[in-house]
Amino acid sequence: MTRDPVDPELAEIADAHGVATSFLDGTRTERQIDAAVVRNVLDLLEIDVAGPQARRIALADVREKAARGTPPPTIGMRSDRARTVASRGRLTASDGTAADREWTSDVDGELPAGLEPGRYLLETDAGRSAVVVAPPALPDPPRTWGWMLQLYALHSRRSWGIGDLGDLTDLVRNAHGAGAVLLNPLHAITPVPPVQPSPYTPSSRRYTTPLALRVTDLPAYADADAGTRAEVDALRPETAGDRIGHDRVWAAKRSALEALWRSAGRPDGDPDPDLAAFATFCALAERHGGRWSLWPEGLRRPDGSGVAAARAELAPRIAFHAWVQRQAQAQLAGVRAAARDAGMPVGVIHDLAVGCDPEGADAWMLQDVLALGATVGAPPDAFNQRGQTWGLPPWRPDRLADTGYAAFGDMTRALLGHADGLRIDHVMGLWRLWWVPSGETADRGTYVHYDAEAMLAVLLLEAHRADALVVGEDLGTVLPEVREDMAERNLLGSTVLWFSRDPDPATGGDDGPLRPPSRWPERSVATISTHDLPTATGFLRGEHVRVRAALGLLDDPDAEAVKAAAERDELVALLVDEGLLDPADSGDVDTVVVALHALLASAPSRLVLASLYDVLDEDRQPNLPGTVDEYPNWRLPLPVGLEEALADDRVRRVAEVLARRTGPDATS
Repeated sequence: MTRDPVDPELAEIADAHGVATSFLDGTRTERQIDAAVVRNVLDLLEIDVAGPQARRIALADVREKAARGTPPPTIGMRSDRARTVASRGRLTASDGTAADREWTSDVDGELPAGLEPGRYLLETDAGRSAVVVAPPALPDPPRTWGWMLQLYALHSRRSWGIGDLGDLTDLVRNAHGAGAVLLNPLHAITPVPPVQPSPYTPSSRRYTTPLALRVTDLPAYADADAGTRAEVDALRPETAGDRIGHDRVWAAKRSALEALWRSAGRPDGDPDPDLAAFATFCALAERHGGRWSLWPEGLRRPDGSGVAAARAELAPRIAFHAWVQRQAQAQLAGVRAAARDAGMPVGVIHDLAVGCDPEGADAWMLQDVLALGATVGAPPDAFNQRGQTWGLPPWRPDRLADTGYAAFGDMTRALLGHADGLRIDHVMGLWRLWWVPSGETADRGTYVHYDAEAMLAVLLLEAHRADALVVGEDLGTVLPEVREDMAERNLLGSTVLWFSRDPDPATGGDDGPLRPPSRWPERSVATISTHDLPTATGFLRGEHVRVRAALGLLDDPDAEAVKAAAERDELVALLVDEGLLDPADSGDVDTVVVALHALLASAPSRLVLASLYDVLDEDRQPNLPGTVDEYPNWRLPLPVGLEEALADDRVRRVAEVLARRTGPDATS
């Protein structure tokens, strides 16, 4: 029972600011939010409801704005639909859309259909609004297959203890006919130890991790004198055991990059203001440590009183970090060019993490549009009875709107500048996110809603301009309107074999029998697993039960083992029923894995992806939720090198079955 119920006035204030006072859980049961939680989240949005007088002022403000019919500060719309604005005004192109013509138009209560996709400025008596016009939908991508990779896990005779963009280029050129490659996030790290191994807790989502650079492919290496090249070569680290040593790798690459930068004449270039700000953060982190909240007061904001002097003092280091980013951008462009040269119909798809490190570069640079007093997470559910907190600050929807969604647009534009597609982790975050105030447990949070029309308009506009596809990770409990909006705009969803089940006839829940892939949605990306789930061989051997039992993560390991065995038998039976596996071969893991990929490719999904972890007989999954240091999350290399993987007969067999069953000439 709610100890502190939300009264109607508080509910009205909360609703006006997108703060939920109740929600439907995974069983479609309505859950009420405690009033104290609602007040805490409103406080994070700087809405004072602490006392009766403050509440009266907040309520009056909400009602006054509603009565005035003030248009929102940013309006998102589709080019094929008009949008009511309830006032007269003037619409002006505000970017390259039609600026060459100095395009303007009078508006009388409605933004017309037929506007060219782009950004506009609406000026009315009630104020000014940014208008973002997106195409109605993205084009249908071609049906094809590809590889999904944790890039850091690749390793070759030329890489330095971690997978790099040189390895990726080699794979793209020798991908056995794959039409796409989906990567883990390649977002930037904070360049001081300890280096965060998780690609989903980045320092910056706009910039690129220098760990991915192939140092010896840089023009500066080719142009360096023999002594400098020998110095760089001597720094090359090897993989130690079966763990990737991020700190050791970065120490070596940093030293090598510094030597090459010096050899190239210490170029400083002319970085744009945003890159200069990022490079300034990197230089300050080297001087003061990786947590900017502990820096001297005058350095805790990009416009702080001490930043200008620090920039002058640290100019060489700022120039160095800006140079490193330019090298990363050039190598990313090279990967994309290699994919096109290889004839990939889709190409390289990058991944966008749901948030950023609260002590990282983005949080320092964008603190005015982030809610640093909260973390993104998930409410309690059947799988996580205490809920989840991910340690990532959410966007502030009000500040995004006030700034025309500039930060979100800049980020997506930067990522799509070197990608053929973008996967959005936790895509429901475009509609709503579960906010947990700092210091609270996950059950003491609530949903904060975003203007999905505006968020989608920005995303689709940038994807349209980049001619890129968009994939939304829509697993788990997802609002029906999320999948409806995604389908209408032709964003691909995510379909995972382990989760694709029909409703249970007894309970109506989504835990019935496995759904044959022939009935999977067409507008989706089909995979066997994800980075947070068992690999194919790990599932077949029960490794996911063994490791969780060993770490004390299971209440009843024996019952879980029985359940896992039943699920394995169910999966094998489906393969047999579909004519993809001879029962006599059900004990041969390699044969079962090939059959699983044939099953995957029998789905009508536009994109079918295979993981090298699955094909190369790796039992351990990349990330084990619920663990930090107890398990080597994000530190597991592939069991064989890239050269061996590309020549492996298992890789060839999987590629052949996927190619045979996808594309315009697919056969069963």
